[in-house]
Amino acid sequence: LYYEQGTLVWAATRGDGFIGEEVTHNIKTIKSLPLKLMGEDYPDAFEVRGEVYLPKKDFEALNTSLSQRGEKLFANPRNAAAGSIRQLDPSVAAQRPLRLCCYALGASTKVVAETHSDILAHFAAWGLPVSQYNAVVEGVARMLDYYQTMHARRDQLDYEIDGIVYKINAVHLQQLMGAVSRAPRW
Repeated sequence: LYYEQGTLVWAATRGDGFIGEEVTHNIKTIKSLPLKLMGEDYPDAFEVRGEVYLPKKDFEALNTSLSQRGEKLFANPRNAAAGSIRQLDPSVAAQRPLRLCCYALGASTKVVAETHSDILAHFAAWGLPVSQYNAVVEGVARMLDYYQTMHARRDQLDYEIDGIVYKINAVHLQQLMGAVSRAPRW
């Protein structure tokens, strides 16, 4: 997502990490996504990275509807969300109960915060949807505890997850560690 002066200007898919598809017309149909941010302390221009998803119950309802109409079913919620967001007709995307979870800051005209957790707090204050399951932990033992907690909750989540993502919280350490291909080392 790319915002200027707090207004959503465009949205694109990740694509191959260098070139993605422009999907602004479909992203704007996601009800939880603010087209204009709340507050005033956001950068003049910045990128927000996130993932579009379909909750499990909504995915099941979508496939039931497709089945009743004799149309091809989606294999899983991820494919349904990706297919919906890449539609040429935004009215199709608008009919699907897509959600968005914002998880990272991309390019920005100013430093937003010194920690990743504070960046996510800013996102939430600006009205951008973030995961309620974000946590800051220290040390391997606490990381394993968090993993076990989320593993126990996994089946009760209203969306599918592949696993847990751990991130270095200090932004200066993230920058120091850099990235390879499409994956950050942090």
